[in-house]
Amino acid sequence: MAGAIYDIPLKSIDGNATNLGDYKGKVLLVVNVASKCGLTPQYEGLQKLYAEKHGAGLEVLGFPANDFKGQEPGTEEEIASFCSTTYNVEFPLFGKISVVGEAKHPLYQALTAAKPHAEGGDAFRTKLAGFGIATNPEPEVLWNFEKFIIGRDGKVVARFTPDVGADDPRLRAALDAALAA
Repeated sequence: MAGAIYDIPLKSIDGNATNLGDYKGKVLLVVNVASKCGLTPQYEGLQKLYAEKHGAGLEVLGFPANDFKGQEPGTEEEIASFCSTTYNVEFPLFGKISVVGEAKHPLYQALTAAKPHAEGGDAFRTKLAGFGIATNPEPEVLWNFEKFIIGRDGKVVARFTPDVGADDPRLRAALDAALAA
């Protein structure tokens, strides 16, 4: 499984065929992102984290997904422009994919199979339910901005709920441990 994650076909935000092979030996923070979500300001923290730890071997990888209440309706070009001009995002973005359900991209099939439970508790699930939003049961991704950490060896080492931001001590500790490994 570990090596296989690097071989899953992907598209970059500009439409070029790619995969995660370019990131072998790095620690990857994989995030399903959306431009019109209440959590969209997390782009700022993710960019700050990327700038801070990129030199140590961290790659933040954004995967736009329109799976939750249509909160990523734009084209790849619109998404890239929004991220660049609104949040000065410099970390890699990929083509829009589905992260849940029958159309779930093979990358997210692999991620959720490797880590079926997200750390962070049920607070965000309860909050969504309070808004009358039905949520997916685990192992499915709960919402936009769920985070997976892939270690330097290609193994998924952690998963965090969407409300765990880039400055959360739990996420930071998991990233630091992966970077030190």
